[in-house]
Amino acid sequence: MSQYKNIKYQKEDQTALITINRPEVYNAMNADTKMEIVLAIRDANKSSEVLSIILTGEGKAFTTGQDLNDRSVQANNGGVDLGTTLETEWNPLINSIRDSKKIVIAAINGVCAGAGVSVAVACDLLVSKPNVKFVGAFSKLGLAPDAGSTYIFSRALGYQKTMEFFLMGEALMSEDLHKAGIINAINEDVLFIAKQYAQAINKLSPLSCEMIKKNIKASLDSSFTQSMERETQVQRYLGKSADYKEGLTAFLEKRSPIFTGQ
Repeated sequence: MSQYKNIKYQKEDQTALITINRPEVYNAMNADTKMEIVLAIRDANKSSEVLSIILTGEGKAFTTGQDLNDRSVQANNGGVDLGTTLETEWNPLINSIRDSKKIVIAAINGVCAGAGVSVAVACDLLVSKPNVKFVGAFSKLGLAPDAGSTYIFSRALGYQKTMEFFLMGEALMSEDLHKAGIINAINEDVLFIAKQYAQAINKLSPLSCEMIKKNIKASLDSSFTQSMERETQVQRYLGKSADYKEGLTAFLEKRSPIFTGQ
């Protein structure tokens, strides 16, 4: 019996496919769903057979964020500590994606709302169906955007457009986010395109993919000089790897490299 009740998890062609499987509630997430995704990403990172990860949703939605029927977020007479929900559920989920050594590709199959937007933009590459709505309607619930979405959107869209998105609660379409550089590709067969990305990644050096991801993430919080210093350290590390030796040899021999992650 599968250990997962709220997601589907399968490995195919060196890619782990994680599918949020609560279509009856548009893939809104309760605490168990979030933890299952975290565990699946950990499993994929531990497996030498997995070189990339795809995250998608079952049915008409990618995810609509927090399941508001979950007791942990229901307000009572004394209010509710949503900070605890973030610290124990949402932030660990977002960090599991951002800290994954394996590249995580979001295949956005349908509407993406609330903290689900944070899940999507935490991924390393985003592929979406056309005309998908991204909704950050926190203000209509008396809340503010969370789980890292403020950080990502303000850098991609700028201050004023991010203010408009989160204040007014009007949807941005996948085409808007593609123009802003948040979405990499738009295609009706979103899973096919995501798998094409994954297949390309699976042929690359795992060490190189891991370090490129770490460098780009670190550069967002670094000065130019700090970024250069980190690049130098990483390149020194990679230059001593077997993958670099194989990549260089394959280039000189005019053949495709066979990387081992060593």
